[in-house]
Amino acid sequence: MSIAPPFPVALDDRFARELPELALAWQAEPAPDPRLLVLNEHLAAGLGLDPAWLRGPDGVRLLVGNLVPDGATPVAQAYAGHQFGGYSPRLGDGRALLLGELTVDRGVRDLHLKGSGRTPFARGGDGLAAVGPMLREYVISEAMHALGIPTTRALAVVATGRPVRRETVLPGAVLARVASSHLRVGSFQYARATGDVDLLRRLADHAIARHWGGSGDGGAADAEQPYLALFEAVAAAQASLVARWMLVGFVHGVMNTDNMTISGETIDYGPCAFLDAYDADAVYSSIDEGGRYRYRNQPLAAEWNLARFAETLLPLISDDPEQAVARAVESLKTFGPAYDAAWSSGMRAKLGLPEGLDDDVAGPLVDELLAHLQQGHVDHTSFFRALGRAARGDLEPARNLVLDLAAFDGWLDRWRALAPDAGSMDRVNPVYIPRNHLVEESLDAATGGDLDPLGRLLDAVSAPYDERPGLERYAAPAPQDFGVYRTFCGT
Repeated sequence: MSIAPPFPVALDDRFARELPELALAWQAEPAPDPRLLVLNEHLAAGLGLDPAWLRGPDGVRLLVGNLVPDGATPVAQAYAGHQFGGYSPRLGDGRALLLGELTVDRGVRDLHLKGSGRTPFARGGDGLAAVGPMLREYVISEAMHALGIPTTRALAVVATGRPVRRETVLPGAVLARVASSHLRVGSFQYARATGDVDLLRRLADHAIARHWGGSGDGGAADAEQPYLALFEAVAAAQASLVARWMLVGFVHGVMNTDNMTISGETIDYGPCAFLDAYDADAVYSSIDEGGRYRYRNQPLAAEWNLARFAETLLPLISDDPEQAVARAVESLKTFGPAYDAAWSSGMRAKLGLPEGLDDDVAGPLVDELLAHLQQGHVDHTSFFRALGRAARGDLEPARNLVLDLAAFDGWLDRWRALAPDAGSMDRVNPVYIPRNHLVEESLDAATGGDLDPLGRLLDAVSAPYDERPGLERYAAPAPQDFGVYRTFCGT
């Protein structure tokens, strides 16, 4: 239902108005007994929302989609996508709704629900979500934000009072998510597949105005070839994003084209995890049986997705198909160097090395170090933090983590001769990440009604670079008996 003003939340419906072909008006299923589990008060305040009101009965009903302000048009968004390499022409929000757009000081933000019930895009699913997976998205997205990685963010998780049947019966929940937008590569694939070039152009213009500078802003709209400029802006954002993932050991798990945003924000925290022991071939997703999105493949997966994005834009790039392909291919070539530059710069920072250090020195040093980590199954996060202590002269914490001490000592000597900056290392190498065993522990407790472990984990990962007494458990690697880790999409 909707109510008339005064209402403390104003939601625009620009996406629904400008792109009705991609927007199916829909309503969330009524939640029988909604109960707020966690609210991101800092984010709410930044969006101009009153946390106290959101905690009240009307606010909670808004956060599950059962109370919508007048003027808002909740919609399920249509998109297509390549899922593990296979093309699906009609995906869309099967269990999600875009409630509308919030206007804030820094632009426009989507308010979006996940787990709000079946839509016509549900493809046989029940459209619901369980408490555990929704809280997982809350924890991981807040950790990513604290690490400085562009991400969608969780505003709240609300228990619905409705049971959800998976392998067992679980308590249901809805996630309220905030994003710069929910435009995806898959959105463009859907528009291109319709054969409607006008729709494709309107979608591209909408994306440019939303993310990459409207007319007069010096962005893509002012470029001589605005749609090529759009592609290159998205490619640059994705190169930076994936490099940042790699530098902190994040494995997305489901890098399908419908999970690559035009904004350059990380989206969808289902089968994802952070590295424990460094492993270039780490796969945490239960559905990635072939390892398509393993840790080391993430840059290649991003480039492949961008190639699919370029294909959608060809009719806008040039009326001459051959010329359009040639221009798109040249633009796609910018991704690799941009990623390499972001990765190399980030690795220099992690090692405390000067940015201007010759690649012939830094490159072999990085490669040799990663080989040590791989060979010794070294904990990724602990090691780089310990290396900061080595830069101050305390070598043993880092040495205690590796197997081949003689070889590693030689590496240490060469690295220390470059006078690494320990202070700068501590600013980019986190102490606390959402350790997989701690995430599972907190989600299990929350599913059973105990939110305290979740709160303690959130406290740790919300300030990841600041080492604090009493949080040693949150900096420690997984226990030996934790075993092989797998994550699931929760559908």
